[in-house]
Amino acid sequence: MKALVLAGGLGSRLRPFSHSMPKQLIPIANRPVLVHVMADLRDLGVTQVGLVVGDRGDEIVAALGDGTGLGVELTYIRQHAPLGLAHCITIARDFLGDDDFVMYLGDNMLTDGVADIARQFRADRPAAQVVVHKVPDPRAFGVAEIDENGRVVRLAEKPAEPRSDLAMTGVYFFTPAVHEAVAAIEPSARGELEITDALQWMVSNGVEVRARIYSGFWKDTGRIEDVLDCNRELLDRLAPSVRGTVDGASEVTGPVVIEEGARVVRSRLTGPVIIGAGTVVEDSHVGPHTSIGRDCVLTAAEVEYSIMLDGATVRRVGGVRGSVIGRDATVTSAVRTRCSRLVVGDHSSVEVAA
Repeated sequence: MKALVLAGGLGSRLRPFSHSMPKQLIPIANRPVLVHVMADLRDLGVTQVGLVVGDRGDEIVAALGDGTGLGVELTYIRQHAPLGLAHCITIARDFLGDDDFVMYLGDNMLTDGVADIARQFRADRPAAQVVVHKVPDPRAFGVAEIDENGRVVRLAEKPAEPRSDLAMTGVYFFTPAVHEAVAAIEPSARGELEITDALQWMVSNGVEVRARIYSGFWKDTGRIEDVLDCNRELLDRLAPSVRGTVDGASEVTGPVVIEEGARVVRSRLTGPVIIGAGTVVEDSHVGPHTSIGRDCVLTAAEVEYSIMLDGATVRRVGGVRGSVIGRDATVTSAVRTRCSRLVVGDHSSVEVAA
């Protein structure tokens, strides 16, 4: 089985960060979302991965290379305009050949993995298998209606009155039968080839489409709040490791990772927390569910339930919570003061008033 990972989206809901990096490279627990996706695929035994990229493709190539460091073999496939998920299958036809494949949205986080669902697909081998998740309000999702045997009987995209609470997560398993369906559909009103239409074509033509329920943690990382939720979820599973240095005047409690070259001086860390390589934390408190990237600086700062990307700096500012501070961004105050939620883009500078 191969994999097709879709990473061409623009990430408009993640601005200002998506102005300066593809949303699929936003770090969760100090690893880009796409790196987490590749780890999920390796757990399925999949190593041949087609990665569909758009205008920001060069940045993704620079970050992931040929996939060797991730344990996969990457083939990059350019999508020159956002023409729909089913269109991605069309342009990946040469890569996919006649193999079964899993299609995975590249901004998706399913932290418990889909290995059991993949085994079910391999064992039963329906023409298509969608991964669904029960949600309280499915109106913002593609929705699957299923019968008592798990067969899909109808699909609807963002229905005003959903007839099911099963939202499609953005993970799909296909046999080559999907290629006929994709070729048979027409663009939707928004000018895209919709994967929901291809699946509905299969259902309407008597082709077996099944749904499997994923019950673990699931988010697409499309908003700042989702990114922070995912970060919290992964940090709750953190295995402690201290390879940097912590001086005798500092206090470390709970699960904490301090990477090599990081220094903690006269500070308090309350896990779960990750401190990236080369970062200096001085006279500061880093609270639970916080990821600090590489080569950051915290001086007389208080940060919790937040993400600082590589090279970020916070000086003399406390009370920072529910925040994301971009690469090489600086948040300072002339005197020690407090603030709350901050969303600071890459290479920005913010002066907090006393």
